[in-house]
Amino acid sequence: MSDQTILQLRNVTKKIGSRTLVDHLTLDVPKGEVFGFLGPNGAGKTTTIRMIVGLMGMSQGEVIINGLSITKNFEQAMTQVGAIVENPEMYKFLTGYQNLVHYARMNKGVTKERIDEVIQLVGLQNRIHEKVKRYSLGMRQRLGVAQAILHKPKLLILDEPTNGLDPAGIRELRDYLRRLTQEEGISVVVSSHLLSEMELMCDRVAIIQAGKLIDVRSLHTNEDATSEQQVLFELDDPVAAIQALLGQIDASKITVIDQKGISLPLEREQIPRVLATFVQAGINIYGTSSQTKSLEDQFLEITGGEQVV
Repeated sequence: MSDQTILQLRNVTKKIGSRTLVDHLTLDVPKGEVFGFLGPNGAGKTTTIRMIVGLMGMSQGEVIINGLSITKNFEQAMTQVGAIVENPEMYKFLTGYQNLVHYARMNKGVTKERIDEVIQLVGLQNRIHEKVKRYSLGMRQRLGVAQAILHKPKLLILDEPTNGLDPAGIRELRDYLRRLTQEEGISVVVSSHLLSEMELMCDRVAIIQAGKLIDVRSLHTNEDATSEQQVLFELDDPVAAIQALLGQIDASKITVIDQKGISLPLEREQIPRVLATFVQAGINIYGTSSQTKSLEDQFLEITGGEQVV
């Protein structure tokens, strides 16, 4: 196992009768990232998470957490994990603080100072002594995260954490997860069917469809900075621009956009040369922009159009 990998899935499979819920899933989750399991409802995300944390047995395969196999060293491996599967369950008649004290007693070495630390980290210091029954869903979600990281796990797993949250609550959760990776050094695995939220929340996503891994995509990185991208040029004379580019660019790759400009695939270092060609030809340039594909575009492209929310 690489020192840069926190979680490994190797041919993880779950069958119930003739149905295959998860089909030979193999992937690596890097340390220090927010990693997403993305797929439509019923894709196998929750089943995969249940197998990772030992709530459901595997039909085949291996899960390795921070170098520890869950089949060979289950208890030791689970000390590396904090998780909320589906919904955070709390004692509603107790205060938030009393809930954390109760959970702290289940783990060795969790001090009062650590409890106070996680309360500050998730931003509940002003409401922590109120009973949980008075908490909003977003506050309960934050309390659940606090409980899950009390024992300083290396890996935090959250199953559909944004379900039921309003936009402000979703943004707060997103900020807390980013703080966890930066301040606590925790790696986070998040599952969701919400494309827009995963795009904002995650560093990398694994796209799962019908129990199979379709692809793993990096988000918010410069890994593709040198690769070809679609570039839009806003010009006063698109026809003259195409004529000026003949000999440099294959004309079949150039698209005229509403007579206001042209779009064509270029590598980053080609863009200045194209701009210089337009200037030499006396063509006015009003703007340029890269037309990057959204996560939604990428998802629909590689899954053949299966829809998610």
